[in-house]
Amino acid sequence: MGTSLTPDFWRLFVVLVVTSAVVTVIVGAALDALVVRQRQRRSHEVPSPQRVRRPRRPGQTSARP
Repeated sequence: MGTSLTPDFWRLFVVLVVTSAVVTVIVGAALDALVVRQRQRRSHEVPSPQRVRRPRRPGQTSARP
Protein backbone atom coordinates (compact mmCIF):
# COMPACT_ATOMS: atom_id res chain seq x y z
CA MET A 1 0.00 0.00 0.00
CA GLY A 2 1.70 3.12 -1.17
CA THR A 3 0.62 6.52 -0.11
CA SER A 4 1.53 9.76 -1.79
CA LEU A 5 3.04 12.56 0.19
CA THR A 6 0.69 15.48 -0.04
CA PRO A 7 1.69 19.15 -0.10
CA ASP A 8 0.13 19.43 3.34
CA PHE A 9 2.57 16.80 4.63
CA TRP A 10 5.58 18.64 3.21
CA ARG A 11 4.40 21.94 4.67
CA LEU A 12 4.10 20.41 8.13
CA PHE A 13 7.41 18.59 7.69
CA VAL A 14 9.22 21.84 6.87
CA VAL A 15 7.61 23.56 9.86
CA LEU A 16 8.76 20.73 12.12
CA VAL A 17 12.33 20.73 10.79
CA VAL A 18 12.69 24.52 11.01
CA THR A 19 11.18 24.60 14.50
CA SER A 20 13.48 21.87 15.76
CA ALA A 21 16.53 23.62 14.29
CA VAL A 22 15.57 26.94 15.91
CA VAL A 23 14.95 25.29 19.27
CA THR A 24 18.31 23.49 19.05
CA VAL A 25 20.17 26.73 18.33
CA ILE A 26 18.41 28.61 21.14
CA VAL A 27 19.03 25.88 23.72
CA GLY A 28 22.68 25.60 22.64
CA ALA A 29 23.21 29.35 22.93
CA ALA A 30 21.55 29.43 26.35
CA LEU A 31 23.73 26.58 27.64
CA ASP A 32 26.86 28.25 26.24
CA ALA A 33 25.95 31.49 27.99
CA LEU A 34 25.46 29.65 31.28
CA VAL A 35 28.83 27.92 30.98
CA VAL A 36 30.61 31.19 30.18
CA ARG A 37 28.91 32.94 33.10
CA GLN A 38 29.87 30.13 35.49
CA ARG A 39 33.51 30.15 34.35
CA GLN A 40 33.70 33.93 34.80
CA ARG A 41 32.33 33.65 38.33
CA ARG A 42 34.90 31.00 39.22
CA SER A 43 37.80 33.06 37.86
CA HIS A 44 36.83 36.03 40.08
CA GLU A 45 36.69 34.01 43.29
CA VAL A 46 39.45 34.61 45.80
CA PRO A 47 41.12 31.30 46.66
CA SER A 48 40.96 30.22 50.28
CA PRO A 49 44.21 30.17 52.29
CA GLN A 50 44.35 26.37 52.23
CA ARG A 51 44.41 26.33 48.44
CA VAL A 52 47.15 28.92 47.98
CA ARG A 53 50.47 27.28 47.17
CA ARG A 54 53.56 29.42 47.24
CA PRO A 55 56.53 28.30 45.16
CA ARG A 56 59.69 27.42 47.02
CA ARG A 57 62.85 29.37 46.51
CA PRO A 58 66.02 27.42 45.72
CA GLY A 59 67.87 26.48 48.89
CA GLN A 60 64.84 27.01 51.12
CA THR A 61 64.23 24.19 53.55
CA SER A 62 60.86 22.84 54.44
CA ALA A 63 59.41 23.77 57.84
CA ARG A 64 57.78 20.36 58.08
CA PRO A 65 59.83 17.27 59.00
